[in-house]
Amino acid sequence: MAKTKIDHTEEKIEGIEHALSRTEKYIEENQKSLTIIILAISVIVVGFTLYKRYIVGPAEIEAQSQMYVAEQYFAADSFNLALYGDGNNLGFIDIIEEYGITKSANLSSYYAGISFLHLGEFDNAIEYLKDFDSGDQTVQSVATGAMGDAYLELGNEKDALSMYLKAAKQRKNEFTSPIYYMKAAQLHESNGEFNKALGLYENIKKEYPNSSEAQDIEKFIAKVKIELE
Repeated sequence: MAKTKIDHTEEKIEGIEHALSRTEKYIEENQKSLTIIILAISVIVVGFTLYKRYIVGPAEIEAQSQMYVAEQYFAADSFNLALYGDGNNLGFIDIIEEYGITKSANLSSYYAGISFLHLGEFDNAIEYLKDFDSGDQTVQSVATGAMGDAYLELGNEKDALSMYLKAAKQRKNEFTSPIYYMKAAQLHESNGEFNKALGLYENIKKEYPNSSEAQDIEKFIAKVKIELE
């Protein structure tokens, strides 16, 4: 038994040595190619680091500076000025076009989408909101819900409903989730889909009892139950 074990050990050692020999042979035969690959990877890594430090970094600082005035116009509901600037300061559209590599340009897509929504330009609102991508899922859910509003204004109830439900689930919380569940429920109700509406109303009551929407939820539940009788 001991001899058999020793034989197996020797076989394993021989196998390892054989594999190492093949690896060494491969490296010797392809040394030039491997060196080129390693150098290429190093150039890419260094290039990306320099790109972020010397191009994206300064562009971000400049974009943030340009964005300040546009945000002030947005806060004052001066949406045209926020979008297109005032002649001296850039608007969100210009910031997106000139600083597209920056986080500020990404955030400008959100501001632009909401601005177009307020101006009644619903197709433009959807276009810019689609371009917005946030790691903060609460903010992302607001953008998704705003797309739902735009689709609804365009008469596209199917996509509006889809956006409302997506927004409600993106980042479950007491603030945005019940708002969009409520919008989805009311859309179901307006289409005579009372069972679906009831399910969403009861979900608000159960899952988000401290939300503003939950305060009057009983009357919505009672209303659709009457329709179902």
